Amino acid sequence: MSPLLLDLSHTSHTRARTGIQRVCRSLYTALAGRMEGVRAVCYDPYEGAWRSLRGWERRNLAGAGTTVAAARGARWPWWARLAGRLRRSTGRRSQFSLRTSDFSGGLVVPEVFSPPVGRALPALLARVPGPRVAIFHDAIVLRLPELSPPKNVARFPAYLQELLAFDGVAAVSEDSRQALVDYWRWLGAANPPPVVVLPPGIDAPVPSPYGQASAPDAVPVVLCLGSIEGRKNHGALLDACELLWSRGLRFELRLIGLAHPQTGRTALARIRALQAAGRPLRYDGAVADAVVQAAYRTCRFTVYPSLMEGFGLPVLESLSYGKPCICSAHGPLGESARGGGAFPLECVDAPDLAGAIERLLTDPECLEVLTAAAVGRTFRAWPAYARELVTWMQSLPRR
Repeated sequence: MSPLLLDLSHTSHTRARTGIQRVCRSLYTALAGRMEGVRAVCYDPYEGAWRSLRGWERRNLAGAGTTVAAARGARWPWWARLAGRLRRSTGRRSQFSLRTSDFSGGLVVPEVFSPPVGRALPALLARVPGPRVAIFHDAIVLRLPELSPPKNVARFPAYLQELLAFDGVAAVSEDSRQALVDYWRWLGAANPPPVVVLPPGIDAPVPSPYGQASAPDAVPVVLCLGSIEGRKNHGALLDACELLWSRGLRFELRLIGLAHPQTGRTALARIRALQAAGRPLRYDGAVADAVVQAAYRTCRFTVYPSLMEGFGLPVLESLSYGKPCICSAHGPLGESARGGGAFPLECVDAPDLAGAIERLLTDPECLEVLTAAAVGRTFRAWPAYARELVTWMQSLPRR
């Protein structure tokens, strides 16, 4: 079978488990399990060339779920940087260099690629006979620039234009597809590639021999899983919980997620202030996959207060564990909520979040109905997503 290239330039150099990186790792595993000849590649900025992943980079992909990352950025060891520069200066080809035959099966780019990768992509695209597809996650930085890192806001328009070079783009939701199509239309792009909606898969819940929930008389745990950053709206969630705690409602709020060094500062300060005041608030930061799985099993329900998402993986993950999720009724989160089991809100401000949390903590019948709806749902698995992606790719003509 002709090799299928999968660009993991960023994901292979970080142990972070944010949404896009989790999609990339799960997609790689699913494609490799479905077909032979799947090859993960990266652009090496020090060597100035595209190449196959080395052992340490493949271990980053395989072992990220068992380690905790302190930052989401890419990390290159000093010896890898030095080796790349030496190969570049001497003109010696690496044993991991790509051969002409490697380009025949097509290319998938599931990451939001950086400027160096974007500059290097045209050369790679020119060598791939096709199909050449990208996965598009969201246009949040254009919609909420005030809650996004300035560097990302400045970079994003160029990224959206670079997507025009592909044969097709798979958007993770209808909302994301429409945002991309609308931007290209506003840009006046001629003959843009087709954009289809292919919602990502989710990992199946991991069974536990220790049961699915905490003891009935234990303090109920409300779980919020997601990176701590501006658009995730943790401030409103914290205000909502403080309102309920001040009324005497008994519950613990548990937060899990890597904090963004810029847009997450305000929420982190609020977390520390509430903890200093003695509120039952636990913040774990980034944790290994086993801890996340245990947190889902033992919580009463989850809250995902994000203002805007491309897909909103934690909502479907929560429901797959049979745990109702409070979330926005709009955009991709609303798309996920329509299947049942969620508690969708028209507005995810502090009063509405407080009302929903209080309802699920004090109304056992409501919680039971939502739990039953969540348990009754079926979810797309990663092998099915990989199969649909490859089938669609094979239908695309080269542009």
